[in-house]
Amino acid sequence: MRPDFTPRYYQIEQTLRGRIAKLRPHDVLPSESELCSEFNVSRMTARAAVQKLVTEGLVYRVSGRGTFVAEPPTHRRAENLVRFSEHMRRQGHEPTSRLLTATLRPATEEEANRLFLRVPVDVVEISRVRLADDVPTALERAVFPPELSGLLKADFVAGSMHEALTDLGKIPTRGHSSVRAGVADAYEAELLAIAPGTALLIEVRLILDQHDQPCELTESRYVGDRYVLDVAFEVDACGARERESPGTDR
Repeated sequence: MRPDFTPRYYQIEQTLRGRIAKLRPHDVLPSESELCSEFNVSRMTARAAVQKLVTEGLVYRVSGRGTFVAEPPTHRRAENLVRFSEHMRRQGHEPTSRLLTATLRPATEEEANRLFLRVPVDVVEISRVRLADDVPTALERAVFPPELSGLLKADFVAGSMHEALTDLGKIPTRGHSSVRAGVADAYEAELLAIAPGTALLIEVRLILDQHDQPCELTESRYVGDRYVLDVAFEVDACGARERESPGTDR
C-alpha cells in the first residue's frame, strides 16, 4: 500500500466539509481538543483545518463557546438584475428592510453626471439596511432624479423600490454595475452587526428606465460571507489562439 502524503490538516478539513453539508446553520462543530483526540493531531494542526473553513465563510467562531456552521451565502448571477426582496424569496429567505434616510439633498458632481442632471440640483436619497431572515446582509444607498420625489412617500420597510419606481412611471429596464472589494468601517460594522474591517462586496449600479434614461444610481455594500455574486463568462477565442501559438498567423 502506497503511503498517504496528504497533510493531516487537509484530511480534517475535508472530513469537516462532509459533516457541514449534513448539518444546519448554527449547529456546533467539534472543539479543537475533540479534533485533536479524534484525529490524533496537535492543536495547531486542528486549528489550521478549522481556520481554512472560517476563511471561506463555512463556519464561524464565538469566543468561549465554540465553532458553528455558518449561514450559506446568498448567490446572485452577475448578468441578472433581480430585486433584493425577490431574490431573497427565491432563496427561501424572508426579506425586510430598515430605513435609514429618505431625503432630498444636493447632488454631488458625480451623481449629477451619471444621472444626466445639471448642477446645482437636488436628488432623492433612500438609504436602507437590507436583511434576510432578520440578518443584516447589505447597506444600500440609492439616489434618484428630483422628479422622483414621490419616492419619499413610499413604504421602503416592507415594499419594493422598483415597484415604487414603476408606480411613478419609471420602469427599471436595464443597466450596468461595477464591483470591487472593501472593508467595513465602524459605522457600517454597527449597522451590519459585524466586526470593523470585515470584508465587503461593493456594487455600484446605474439603472435605466424604459426610455433609456438614468433613473437610479445605487451603491450596495454586501457582507462578504453572506452574499455571493456568481459570474457567467465566455472565453475570448481569438485571445486563446494567440496565447496558444504566439507569433503564428492563423
